[in-house]
Amino acid sequence: MQGKIALEEHFAIPDTLMDSAGFVPDSYWPELKDRLLDIQDKRLAQMDRHGVEMMILSLNAPAVQAIPDVARANEIAIRANDFLAEQVAKRPSRFQAFAALPMQDPDLAIKELERCINTLGFRGALVNGFSQIDGKKPLYYDLPQYWPFWAAVEKAGLPFYLHPRNPLPEDCAIYEGHPWLMGPTWAFGQETAVHALRLMGSGLFDAHPKLKIILGHMGEGLPYSMWRVDHRNGWVKAPPKHKAKKKICDYFNANFFLTTSGNFRTQTLIDSILEIGADRILFSVDWPFENVDHASDWFNSASISENDRLKIGRRNAIDLFKLDLGEVARHGINQAAE
Repeated sequence: MQGKIALEEHFAIPDTLMDSAGFVPDSYWPELKDRLLDIQDKRLAQMDRHGVEMMILSLNAPAVQAIPDVARANEIAIRANDFLAEQVAKRPSRFQAFAALPMQDPDLAIKELERCINTLGFRGALVNGFSQIDGKKPLYYDLPQYWPFWAAVEKAGLPFYLHPRNPLPEDCAIYEGHPWLMGPTWAFGQETAVHALRLMGSGLFDAHPKLKIILGHMGEGLPYSMWRVDHRNGWVKAPPKHKAKKKICDYFNANFFLTTSGNFRTQTLIDSILEIGADRILFSVDWPFENVDHASDWFNSASISENDRLKIGRRNAIDLFKLDLGEVARHGINQAAE
């Protein structure tokens, strides 16, 4: 399929580069480093070769979220977003952008979100899981202090991508002696799934019903757990029951979108379609941690209808991100090149 749009595609700046070093063997690090720092050359060549018209780019993980000093987190977010705006302005018909946000301080996160969308023309935000502040527990975004932030996201009308990160070491007892389970193998997905369930169970989507949340990796395992989550929670005694007014699956189907990033399996894709519908699934690669050819070759031949392939590969992204591809090509990101 030609004209695919991919949206979990990462880059790094020098300040965040080493955050990605621990996830690959030392022998592969030079290649991954080169991929992370490149936007206009090898990445673009891979896109051309495999029918990817556009990538929506985001900062690598955990980056800003793992910087416990609030002022420094804000500084790095601004630096990364300014760099990304410059890169996208060079080829706005091929690249668009997600904002990195200093979620350690909700007010600063709102300010940077609004700057990125209103001034730089970004297409939403991608945040790498919970945030850290020195001496405090992880900050999850169902907490009350984040509700003004979610009001700003809803007002902007653009999606928020909840991207994974590992749990903190003090929360990793279950993985002790089994380091192979950390990262993308398992811990990433589990951590993100629980975070997403916290958002759904908090009542957030009752207060802000137009919020749009994206999960990668075909939903971090959640599509296959919706019935059980609701079934078990439906008859437990209060107060253990969640605070939300509806079933968890109602929010999952109304407020969430999934991508194929780093999960190139047709059976899993079909399961996701059956649970959430083809209108809420979007093609992605997870470059540079996954290969564009692996994602594209699999997706191009996956045993789904051609109408669903076109939706997932392209149309859903155009609708979700309000992409006028002709306008983007002519004018760039709010004339960020000027």
